[in-house]
Amino acid sequence: MALIELRHIDKTYRVGDVDLRVLKDVSLEIAVGEFVALMGASGSGKTTLMNLLGCLDRPTAGTYRFGGLDVTRLSRPRLAQLRSSHIGFVFQSFNLLARATALHNVQMPTAYAAGKQSRHDVAHRCRDLLGLVGLGPRLNHTPAKLSGGEQQRVAIARSLVNEPMLLLADEPTGNLDSHTGQEILQIFRRLNVERRITILLVTHDPVVAGHADRIIRIADGQIVSDDRTDHAPPPTHPDPDIEVPERRAGSDFRLAVVAMRNAFQALRRNVMRTVLTMLGIIIGVAAVIAMMEISQGASAAIQVTVINMGANTLVIAPAVSRRGTGERTDTLTPEDAQAIPRECPAVLLAAPIVAGRGQVVYGNRSWTPIYMTGSTETFLRIRNWTQLDLGRVFSDREVLGGAKVCLLGRTLVRELFGEKNPIGEEIRVNNVPFKVIGVLGEKGANLLGIDQDDILLAPWTTVKYRISGESTSRPTPRASVHSLPGRPLEDRLPGSRGWSRTETIHQILVQVTSPAAIAAATQQITRLLRDRHRLDGDESDFNIYDMAEVSNALKRTIEMLSGLGMAIAAVSLLVGGVGIMNIMLVSVTERTREIGLRMAVGADTRDILRQFLIEAVVLCLIGGFLGILAGRGMSLLAGAIMGWPTAPSANATVVAVAVSVTVGISFGYYPAWKASRLNPIDALRYE
Repeated sequence: MALIELRHIDKTYRVGDVDLRVLKDVSLEIAVGEFVALMGASGSGKTTLMNLLGCLDRPTAGTYRFGGLDVTRLSRPRLAQLRSSHIGFVFQSFNLLARATALHNVQMPTAYAAGKQSRHDVAHRCRDLLGLVGLGPRLNHTPAKLSGGEQQRVAIARSLVNEPMLLLADEPTGNLDSHTGQEILQIFRRLNVERRITILLVTHDPVVAGHADRIIRIADGQIVSDDRTDHAPPPTHPDPDIEVPERRAGSDFRLAVVAMRNAFQALRRNVMRTVLTMLGIIIGVAAVIAMMEISQGASAAIQVTVINMGANTLVIAPAVSRRGTGERTDTLTPEDAQAIPRECPAVLLAAPIVAGRGQVVYGNRSWTPIYMTGSTETFLRIRNWTQLDLGRVFSDREVLGGAKVCLLGRTLVRELFGEKNPIGEEIRVNNVPFKVIGVLGEKGANLLGIDQDDILLAPWTTVKYRISGESTSRPTPRASVHSLPGRPLEDRLPGSRGWSRTETIHQILVQVTSPAAIAAATQQITRLLRDRHRLDGDESDFNIYDMAEVSNALKRTIEMLSGLGMAIAAVSLLVGGVGIMNIMLVSVTERTREIGLRMAVGADTRDILRQFLIEAVVLCLIGGFLGILAGRGMSLLAGAIMGWPTAPSANATVVAVAVSVTVGISFGYYPAWKASRLNPIDALRYE
């Protein structure tokens, strides 16, 4: 059985509307160990025949058997493995990777070989082969630093690295001087004799053909002569045992690593173009990171502010009059505040609130605080403000007695006292003297950006009667002399005998057991107050406000702005993806000959697809990581310049990496697919 057996081979190319028959009924046998020269003029079909023998092309008709294996029935991946394991190529134009060293050029076919090969063994074998062709001292030179003869020697070493049975050389001396050509031919002879490699040398030079043991001449697509020279008798090697090995499971991982290394090498070739291509990804990912960190920081700030204001709180306020005046009539009483936590299971605490307004004076300094609030100690518990920086909280006895004591916020302390300790000092509020008994812990700004530390807190009775000068503001069915404005203040205080049970307050602050209980608490309070106020019909004289509504509205606003930012980022990523697709298509065009070379030495469509897809993903990942850094810098800059709250987000990083990989795969797939569908012959001929 011959190594090569052709039976009635035809090859026809479609050129426009014309069928061009290049090979016509070619039948041929080549035994194991033969050194054959295939001669013919340009256009005779000798290169086409060599491509068919090298499994780079398929015949239109006829049968080709390689070692008894019917090659015409093999799939593209099986043909690639056959080339990788049994066939080596030496091209006239060398076809070396320009930016790879001689050693790496020789190693390249091993990436696609079946079986597990250690990097150490591969490197050792490649060094031996380069030493065999006389390039031992020039392992680390790139093709640009090698002469033509040396480049051809590298190509010969590369063709031998996977220990092929058949070596195909297409005009191997065509670009060399006569002396170097003779050296190359001697190398072929030595390989044929010592390693029993079957060699098919394609040439149009009779002198070169004379080094072979057998000369086959082809003209107009047909074999016209087949002569044996006087060099040696026909070889008597045993029939070959041809198998096409399958790649092992670890091969895909090895190829992925090789593809990753090749991707970095490819991207380094044009640094400026690579950076400009990544710019869209960098901008898009940076926008994603910045928006997510700013929105997360804003959400965290809202949560902190809500906690500072008092979690799970409701505010009960008098309803606006519906008589067209637009004024509020105070309808809430201290007894309402006491009854709510007692009779509403969903409520934990309730505190009465009276608001005041006035100027605070200490020595020669004065300040009008934003908040002048009258309440009880419960107010601080609802607002999570129980930790004082200095002093103590006023007691229930002081509330009942309308004591002239107060607590100050940090802003008010700073404006009136500077660095001085205010505890025990006397201040005047609307010419009423107050003793400072405590300093509230710092709260910061609320949801609307208003300073919560600009506050004076006193017993509600004190604010109502001593600062605001109010008496009862709720009419009663029967007039009470105790509620007349002319009565002395001491008779109108809650602790006195003359206190009217119709005294009113401005608001009631309520703490609910949990966020889930807010709706239930609202219903319970509504029923209770309507019953206490003896209301009929649907109209109520009070309103209940849910603080969560404000925070939720702000959160929705932030989410809307974040969504807008995400949309802008998506457009940037889309533009970046189109740029990556464009650059990958350009890369496929520029590296068409490299693709053909990789296919010739054993790469199949999956390998080429993987190669360019990984390059696209690597490009996007690098852009993604740069975008992460840029986005983090943008969020920090926004926080420093504009005072926006930001928070590092691990989720944002994960999203950015996932987006980068997705963009790389989505926009890199078509160029990679296009590269994988190239015909090896067309790719090798591409100029």
